[in-house]
Amino acid sequence: MDILNIRNSTGTVACALFDSPEGCPYEYLHSATNVMVIKIRKARARCDFEEVPPGTYAMAVVHDENMNGKLDTGLLGIPTEGYGFSNDAKALFSAPSFADASFRYDGGSIDLTMSLHY
Repeated sequence: MDILNIRNSTGTVACALFDSPEGCPYEYLHSATNVMVIKIRKARARCDFEEVPPGTYAMAVVHDENMNGKLDTGLLGIPTEGYGFSNDAKALFSAPSFADASFRYDGGSIDLTMSLHY
């Protein structure tokens, strides 16, 4: 999966794959089925998961600029770091639901592109 619109090369990008709504997306280090944390190179990043069984999943991506392992928020819970969700699900007053961000995976090769929002 290619991550687009990263505003700088500070910190890391965390790609989290969830198979249920539990902890999605805020508690990605504890609740995601698969997590990949990668360094950003020249404002670019790519996450590739292997050996994922078929099922229904949702993906969340966080630009963890201060590397504290969570999506930081400011007043009123508005994120202060970049984030994105599969299906380009929108975050209005809170994170999108698992259902809004979920997609069916059949076990084959799938190529996703996600854009971060700040």
